Amino acid sequence: MTPQQQLKATEAHRPITTEELATLLSIRPQSIRKRYCQTGAYFSLRPVKMPNGRLMWPANALEQLAEG
Repeated sequence: MTPQQQLKATEAHRPITTEELATLLSIRPQSIRKRYCQTGAYFSLRPVKMPNGRLMWPANALEQLAEG
């Protein structure tokens, strides 16, 4: 496995930011933040809140949303 392939594999399993999740879902990041503030989750997805206040979502967020 080349170093580039290893980097891609590592990045595939890292948590994603709210902005990245919004891009994957084709919605605005504010929509995700609003739902999180109202319910504590975004359609059953629960992020990890970093010390700086950023939300980091699971790397497999799209699969979890597809499962329901």
